Formats: sequence, structure tokens, C-alpha cells
Amino acid sequence: MLKATLRSFLAHKGRLLLSALAVVLSVAFVAGSLIFSDTVTRTFDRLFASTSADVTVEPKQDLTSSAPTGAVQTVPAALAARLAGVPGVATAHADVSVQNITVVDAHNKSVGPTTGAPTIATDWFLTHRSPVKLTSGHAPRGAGEAMLDSGTADRKHVAIGDTLTVMAQPGSFKVEVVGIATFTTTNPGAALVYLAPETAATKLLGAADKATSISVDAAAGVSDAVLKKRVAAAVGAGPYEVKTADEQAKSSAEALGGFLDVIKYVMLGFAGIAVLVGVFLIVNTFSMLIAQRTRELGLLRALGADRRQVRRSVLTEAVLLGLVGSTLGLAAGIGLAFGLIKLMSAFGMNLKATEMVVAWPTPVSSYVVGVGVTFVAAYLPARRAATVSPMAALADADVAGVGRPLKVRAVVGAVVGALGAAALAGCAASSKTASAASLLGLGVVLTLIATVIAGPLLVRPVIRVLGGAFPALFGSVGRMSQRNALRNPRRTGATAAALMVGLALVGGMSVASASMSKSFDQQIDKTLGADYVVQSSNYVPFSSEVTDAVRGTEGVGLVVRQRFAPVAVRLPDGKRVETTASGYDDRVDDVAHVVYAEGDTAAALADGAVGMDVDFARDHGVRLGSVLPVEFPGDRTASLKVGALTDQDAADGFGAQGGLFFGIATVEKYVPGGQDIALYVNARSGTDADGLRPRLEKTLTAYPQVQVRDQADYKKLVHDQIAVLLYLVYALLGLAIVIAVLGVVNTLALSVVERTREIGLLRAIGLGRRQLRRMIRLESVVIAVFGAVLGLALGLVWGVCIQQVLELQGMKALAVPWSTIVAVVVGSAVVGVVAALLPALRASRLNVLAAIAHD
Repeated sequence: MLKATLRSFLAHKGRLLLSALAVVLSVAFVAGSLIFSDTVTRTFDRLFASTSADVTVEPKQDLTSSAPTGAVQTVPAALAARLAGVPGVATAHADVSVQNITVVDAHNKSVGPTTGAPTIATDWFLTHRSPVKLTSGHAPRGAGEAMLDSGTADRKHVAIGDTLTVMAQPGSFKVEVVGIATFTTTNPGAALVYLAPETAATKLLGAADKATSISVDAAAGVSDAVLKKRVAAAVGAGPYEVKTADEQAKSSAEALGGFLDVIKYVMLGFAGIAVLVGVFLIVNTFSMLIAQRTRELGLLRALGADRRQVRRSVLTEAVLLGLVGSTLGLAAGIGLAFGLIKLMSAFGMNLKATEMVVAWPTPVSSYVVGVGVTFVAAYLPARRAATVSPMAALADADVAGVGRPLKVRAVVGAVVGALGAAALAGCAASSKTASAASLLGLGVVLTLIATVIAGPLLVRPVIRVLGGAFPALFGSVGRMSQRNALRNPRRTGATAAALMVGLALVGGMSVASASMSKSFDQQIDKTLGADYVVQSSNYVPFSSEVTDAVRGTEGVGLVVRQRFAPVAVRLPDGKRVETTASGYDDRVDDVAHVVYAEGDTAAALADGAVGMDVDFARDHGVRLGSVLPVEFPGDRTASLKVGALTDQDAADGFGAQGGLFFGIATVEKYVPGGQDIALYVNARSGTDADGLRPRLEKTLTAYPQVQVRDQADYKKLVHDQIAVLLYLVYALLGLAIVIAVLGVVNTLALSVVERTREIGLLRAIGLGRRQLRRMIRLESVVIAVFGAVLGLALGLVWGVCIQQVLELQGMKALAVPWSTIVAVVVGSAVVGVVAALLPALRASRLNVLAAIAHD
């Protein structure tokens, strides 16, 4: 049996190749994501471990909110001198390093990265731990000199002698580039500007007696743990955190972990889609191969093979296929990781491909996925093979599964579908976001399974409609193509299911994204009353110089500032909620239309007051006039009185829990040194608003970090951010379509083999080569469009339910992107044509006499 299995596998290697490609793709994404993330993690672990001081003293980070405030938490610079006298301390240095800056060249073009990495200004203090070395020029010696990292200098064409403008929180200043520093380790993609130590604090923090951290090196023979205890005792119970080198490296790695997780989970999402769609392909392939080998399997049974041996033979073929696919997929995954490393290098993160990490979990995971998927997918066909009777060797057996009733599928599909529909109905009826989201996930899974199970039941009624015009348009060829698709509902359903999965995902997310965009459009129309909004594209705070410049622009009337403040609120129900609050200037009613359930803007922005969303207040037992303890960064606390409750449909685009806001004076008091996140600008009375825009843009030429937007621009910004998610979905769709095309090609290719004698007879009675090719193409098109119709119908239901969940967050508009739906259906027909090209060509080249004699 083993010898027969190996010969059978090699005999059908061409037919199994396309199925192996699905395994290769899924394993490649799994392996590639693991290798890339392991490589980046180890690279940065080494960087953080080698550059962290033995002990570091930093301001305490008591809030986890990452709200961009522009404020920099500091420690007294004099703390370094005090710690230098602690026993066991070799040196202590007051560090200055900030990211709330913008650096522009002489042409007012930003020299910072465009990839989301920060621009960092720091003091030049070279130690054995420094990740850079001076490679040209000299170190900065005064207030007007600076150094730049070589990567940024090369990308932005900055040379020694050029003048840069640094826009920091205390104010802008010009520096001359006097030196270039080159990374000796990995450059994380940031742009680094180095200033003289004696001037960095003054220029970047506004005072010479401030620092962002204190780096402490241990004397010989003193461990980091011992030194930490001594330093902690010296700094006392102040608002400081004391970390060893290992703890600092771990903290830095955790901050990087969020970025790595995004890449890893995106790639694993691709792997999941490849696995899911590949399962249908493999099931279909093995089902057809077993159907074609009915007489062969019957002969094995007649010669003495029992059912267990037959089943084991088929599963052994699946395992061999999985091993081959996993091996090729692992190699492809290494190539994919190499490509990602080179891609990140193009964006400034200079990883070394020679240090690629292939840890043992990667090949293990690859083979578990590859072999496991093929084994599971082939199990049902293997069981079916074991039921072949020895008598099948004596007769021309019909294709297995063609005429068998679908009663079991109907019952199981109806039960699972009913459960899925009930979950989706519960999602739509739920008033709690968490429970609605849980029911949505359950409903999506169950309805997908139900559609896959019941798909063959829908083949005959749906394809009769989709192919109803074929006989009239293409005559007998059209009629035969339609009947070929109807011949085996199980096969047609499984082939279409591969395409259905991807299109269902696209349909659901397209409705969700269109609904989000429409909801935000309506919200912007209802709430934004300003002529213009000045802000950065990624909500990075900007210096007060920008605000002053805007206020000084001719024709500007009212300017209302907005700032962020990370807060933690103690609520009457005992919960402590960390969120982001906004601070506004007075007269915010002139630039925004806010609907209040109780109170008004003046009460919310009053000193010692706070405004809050009415639904959030109701959920936590807050009433108008309630006094709430509020925590701010740096151990600052306040008791704020609830002065107003808003009744907005949605948050203002930032999704901050609770909708908290107060006067900007409160932000300045409890988050000192903060920067503005947005300016809402109205034209002065008698000034044309359209004519104000060019003047604002001219004023802000020197500040490339911010842009002027009207309502249409603001909507486009929101649409672009939503589109990022949609692009990911489209990429997943592309992968699903690639594998689905392989599935259709495989099905048609095996179908041509299966119908060799039939094709020969058709050719013998006069069917031309062109007619034969057209028949196979039409069959492929109707199968692809059938999958598209099922997928889009399912996706539309999912999309409506997703919108119901979003409605609980205030996004009440429902939008269906019909242009996308139509484009997908047309595209599916094209996919059908493309998938049929090779099988149709092969069928048309069959020798007529040999085909008629085919057994």
C-alpha cells in the first residue's frame, strides 16, 4: 500500500501542484511574519541593551494614555550632581531628549521622516554606549551648532554648513550643521539632531535646570540591582521611576512591540486567509482525484486492501503534499522576510539581512500549519475513498457525489445558519458595544460556515438564473456550459466557496467603511462651524509660534485652540477610567455646533469645571454638578465639577472615551508646556473666507508640519484614514482571489481529465475547438459569478450588522458602496475567464480518437 501510495502521488503530482501553491502561500506568510518580527525584536533588544545606562532615572509615567500633548515631562538637572555622590556611582549625566520638535531646511522643507518615525533632538554626550559615532565634521560647540545623523542627511540632501531651523516648544532657533554622526547599530528610522550639552536644555526644554532623564553608570564591582536600590533611596519618594539597564531595555522593547504586533498580525491575517481559502481548494482537489480513481480504489479493495488502508493511503498523499508545500513555503517565507527587511531599510530602519533570525518555533509552526491544513482538508475525501466498494473495479462508476442527496447538508446548514442569524439579530438588537461585537463575531463565523455547508443547495437555483441567458446568447455551447456547472453541486459549491470567502470580507468591510465615512461626513457637517482648521495630518502637536502666526495673519478673526490632556477619572460607580480629554478656548460655540443635554459651553469651560458625554455619565452614575477626582500626568490631581453634559452623535473624530473637555486654562495648569493640536479659525467680519485661505497658507509656508483645511479637506483626511483599513482588506481580497483562481483552474483542469471521453465524443460529432474553449470559459465564469453573488450577499449582511455596532458609538449612517459591488461582480467574471484559459486550451488540444478511447 505504501508503494502504491507513493506511485499514485507521483502520478498525480501535476494535479496536486496547484493545491500545493495554496499551502506554500499560507506557510510563507506564517514563516515570513515570524522571521521578520523575531529579527526586528532581537536587533532592537541588542540596541536597547547596549545603549541603556546601568540605571536610569525618569519622570514617573502614571497614565498609560498616549495622547499627543506636546508636553515633556522632566526631572531636575541638579539630580545628576546629587546622584554622582551616591556610593557605587561612577558617573551621572543629565540627559536631554525630546520628540516634540520639527526641523526644516533653508527651503522650509521638513527633514524629518515621512514614515511615522519621530524626529528627535538630544544633547551630544558620547559614551561607550552611544549608538552613533562622529564620521565627519566636528561635535556641536555652541548654541548655533548641531549635528545630524547620516541617514537623514543623505535622504534630505543636507550637508555640513547648511542651516536648519529647529521648532521646539520654547521657540524656534537656527543651527548650522557642523558634523555628521553615523549609526553603528540599527537606525530605528528616526531623524536625530544633536546639540551641545550646555545649550540643549535651554533650547529644547526652556530652562538649563531641567533634564528628561538621568543616566547613572555603576562603578566597578557594583551590580545594577544594588545600584538601583541606592539610587532609589537617594531620589526618595518623588515622582520618579528608577530602572536598571535590563528594565529600561524591556520597557523600550515593549513600546516597540505595538509596532511589531501590527506587522505580525497583518501578515498572520494574510496567512489565515490563505489557509481558509486553501482548505476549499485542497478538499475539492482530493474529492475530484478520488472520484476519478474510483475504479483504481475499487481494484485495491478487490485485491485485499481494507477501508483503513485506503483511507490511510489518501491521508499519506495529503501529508506528502503538506510536507512539500511546507518546505517550499518555509523557503518562500525566508525570502518574504528578506524582502521586508530590505523594504524597512528603504524607509530608514536599517536592519541587517545577515542577522536574520530563524528560531525553532518558525519551522515548527510552518510544518504544523502546512501539514495540518492538508491533513484536515483531505480527511473527508479520505473517508469517502474508504467507502468505495470492490465492485467499483468491475464497472464504469459514475463520478462520486454527483447524484447523492443533499439532505444532511440542508439540515446542518439550516441549523448552523439559524444560529448565525440569531447571533446577528442579537448583535443588531444589543445596546452594549462589547456584547454586540461578541455576537457579531459569532454570527459572522456561523453564517460563513452555514453558507459553505449549504452552498451546493444554492447551486442549481442560482446558476439557473445566472446562466439563464447562456442558451439564448451562445446556443448549445451556452446550454452545455450551464449544465456542466449544475452537474456536480458539491464541486461547484466548493470551487465557488474559495472566492466567496474573500468577497464576503470585502463586502462587509466596504459597507462598514462607507458607513463610517458617511457618518463622519454628517458629524463634520453638523459640528464643525469654523471656516478653517489648522492641524497636522497625523495629529502631532505644534508650537505656539504657529498659533501666533495664524493669529497675526491679515483677515483672521477668531482663533480657538484645542489641546489634549491624558487623564484618569474616578467615577461614582467606583471605576477608574483612563482617557483623553480636550481643552478649548472660550467662544468654541462660534467654531463648533455642540448639542447639550444639560448645561452649556460656558459652564463646561469654566475654571474647575469639565464637560462630559451624557451617555457616559449615565452609565457611570454621573450627574450635572458631580465633583470628580481627575488625575493628570506628573502626579497632578484636581477635583472638577461637571458643568455640562453633551449629546453628540459621535466623538469628534478621535474616539476618546467619555467625551471629556474643559477650558484650555485647565490644560495649561495641569499639563504645563503642552502644545496645540488644532486651531479653529474664522475669518474676520467683512473678510471673504475663500480669500483668507491663500493668506493662511502663505503664513504657514515656514511651518510644513501643519496644513490648512476646510470642511471638504477635513472630510478627505478622515476618509484617507479609514481607507488605510480598506486597502488592507483589498490586499487580503487580492490574495484570496489568487488562491481562488488556482482553485478554479484546478477544478476545471481535473474536470477536463474527468470528461476526456465526453469531450472526445463532442469533438467527434462536430464541436469545434473554439466552441469547446468557449464552453469551458462560460462554465468558469458562471462558477466565479456564483461565488461572487454568495460572497457579496453574505458580506452585505455582515456590513449592515457592523454598522449596527458602529451606531452604538454614534456612527448612525448606513451606506452601501454599490459601485464597488458592481465592480466586484464584473471583476469576478473576468477572474472566471482568466482561470479558464489554460484548462480550455488543454481541452481543445486533446486528440479526438485518443479522448474517445480514454478510460
